Amino acid sequence: MKKIRCALYDRVSTELQVRDGLSLDAQRRALTDYANTHGYEIVDYYSDEGITARKKMQNRKELLRLLEDVRADKIDLILVTKLDRWFRNIKDYHNTQAVLERHGCNWKTIFEEYDTSTANGRFAINIMLSVNENECDRDSDRIREVFAYKRRKGEILSGAHVSFGYRVEGKKFVKDENTRPIVEDFFEHYFLFYSKRKTADYIMEKYGEHSPSHSTLMYMFRNPVYYGHAYGRDGFCAAYITREQFLKIREAGTIRSCSASREPYLFSGLIKCPVCGHNFSGYRHRTKKPGGRVYISPVYHCKQKQRSRLLCTGGIEIYESTVEKFLLEETEKRIGKLALFQISFRIKPQEATSRDARADRERLRSELDRLNLLFQKGRITEAYYESQYAVLTQRLASRMQDCDKNQENNLGAEPSAALRSFSGSWREACLSLDREHRQAFWHGLIAAIHINPDTHRLCGFDFRPQ
Repeated sequence: MKKIRCALYDRVSTELQVRDGLSLDAQRRALTDYANTHGYEIVDYYSDEGITARKKMQNRKELLRLLEDVRADKIDLILVTKLDRWFRNIKDYHNTQAVLERHGCNWKTIFEEYDTSTANGRFAINIMLSVNENECDRDSDRIREVFAYKRRKGEILSGAHVSFGYRVEGKKFVKDENTRPIVEDFFEHYFLFYSKRKTADYIMEKYGEHSPSHSTLMYMFRNPVYYGHAYGRDGFCAAYITREQFLKIREAGTIRSCSASREPYLFSGLIKCPVCGHNFSGYRHRTKKPGGRVYISPVYHCKQKQRSRLLCTGGIEIYESTVEKFLLEETEKRIGKLALFQISFRIKPQEATSRDARADRERLRSELDRLNLLFQKGRITEAYYESQYAVLTQRLASRMQDCDKNQENNLGAEPSAALRSFSGSWREACLSLDREHRQAFWHGLIAAIHINPDTHRLCGFDFRPQ
């Protein structure tokens, strides 16, 4: 007689393996002994490790391989230890059963008795699958509740990855004093030169074997835990940088900050496309003159335009030298305006609205003094005094607020505080810097550079808040 070709399928989730000790090896030994005892021919072993049966079938790679062999008519019988090792999902079970029936393949549990040939047997299987599915869902709900409770308390979850620069203390992330100086030096160097590559090289060269790997350093740029964000919460742990600094790093990561020659682009991340809003990216533009000499100049353009006309229709390009010339000239103009403003602001008379507000304030104070005097002399009742006192104090407080607002508006006309840091021959000092330090100078000073969407010309810039 032809031997029955059987496949041995075993599965265990990590929770079950820890809880019951029903390992894959134990299942495999039991299935092998059963197949040998009954004279079955073992075709292959199929093992899904660390995967719950409640997951979608796409995650159970070995089960999918088993079904492919069933479709190839290589298997007559599938052996499993128990029904819950086979399925805990009714829908996936029926889909799989349909494949088995089309190819004349049966399945059998060696520790339980199930019969798919009768209506009562199929009914019993559906009931047990429903029970197993419900039990699995309740376990998942309990686990989610525990995790949510831990997150609310600011506790880390079991098996959580500990980022470089942190350690676990009392179920919380705290800064590791041994690696803390490296992380602080890492971010300080980046915000000095605005170069991820150079920052990673600097840390690895300076700290040697104590430095994390290059991939770890690059991941630190995009890891939100360094501004205290974890498990969807801000302030989850002590931060190395602010959220604004983290967003600035992420924004800079969308543009090209260094050329192929390793020279940094001075204004990477500062110029935005006026059409689509994406950051301009730098590239090296080659120009060949009639005499044969080739000039290479840094140029900025919108990367979205290069990818697809559907993403951006701008097509704007601007030379780096043009941008720097514009910034130098406009900064000098603003410095001149600041000097004029400081002179005019000191001698400028108060606006009429300010005078009126001050006059009203003095008048109300006089009325309040008169009310107090009348009450002290007994010429008015206490009830009248309290009602009039409340009205006058409320009006006086309102007029004082008006004076404060007028003062804020006058001070708001003052140019950015960043201009006060300029003195002497700052322009010559800036141009004498190498490209790395010049890039750091402009990034530390400028927050954004604007281009007119109609004329495609530079039209302004914003100082970085001081």
